[in-house]
Amino acid sequence: MKFSKYHALGNDYLVIRPQELQVGFNQELIRRICHRNYGPGSDGILLGPFETPAADYGLRIFNPDGGEAEKSGNGLRIFARWLVDQGFAKERTFTVETRGGVVACIVSADGRFVKVEMGRVSFDSRAIPVSGPAREVLRETIAVNGESLTYCAATIGNPHCVVLFEEPTANTARRYGPAIERDERFPNKTNVQFMQVLDRANIRIEIWERGAGYTLASGSSSVAAAAVARKLGLCDGNIQVHMPGGQLAIEVGSDFYVSQSGPVSKIYDGIPAPEFFENEPAAQGAPA
Repeated sequence: MKFSKYHALGNDYLVIRPQELQVGFNQELIRRICHRNYGPGSDGILLGPFETPAADYGLRIFNPDGGEAEKSGNGLRIFARWLVDQGFAKERTFTVETRGGVVACIVSADGRFVKVEMGRVSFDSRAIPVSGPAREVLRETIAVNGESLTYCAATIGNPHCVVLFEEPTANTARRYGPAIERDERFPNKTNVQFMQVLDRANIRIEIWERGAGYTLASGSSSVAAAAVARKLGLCDGNIQVHMPGGQLAIEVGSDFYVSQSGPVSKIYDGIPAPEFFENEPAAQGAPA
């Protein structure tokens, strides 16, 4: 099973072609592959390309817990560069279909910078989804660990909960993120961002990613947080999102059609040893 490992602002993924899967690709194997001690280690797996009538290339995205994600901004940037690196994409502008919809990708001449047109952000509770009556989910409250937090919810093909926070830290995400991710009001669980507005062109976020946990950076989280900041009138349309892993440039249109632009770096190509695929008892410690 050959793979390529890339990172986008510290958010790392393994890219695997479907043809490389000579063993059963199931939840247990995904968890072992992503495990930082028992496998190559990553924040997820990008499986593709697939043929699809809806786009130039098809992509499936898997979280470290073995679940399948609808969309990943960093993952899409990585996959776009990989398509160019591998020679699949002869042009530097093309479309990719995920479970969360079709996006357009533009890869720079040197491949190290990618722009993805992510689509339109919705705050509609039915689309996200969030339980309760149909509404735009803005400035609502959620009780976590005995505290009341103000949040907005959004979707860009995958669910997000953006919590307004004065000075979020990594500990903030780890303290509140797990409970919010699994709160019953989010039937599909949710990604969580703790957002501080710095000025009308800059925000800072800490991220708890659904199925992955604490994350240094996230493209779709950046998009959701920037869209919320503009929706609330706190920022204008061009927003720099600051994360522990680095910065992303987000453009939020008046219709909330959003794009994200940022770097992608290749780490290495690899092939796991045959014994990796043995069902070792120790590997059962892979985290959910």
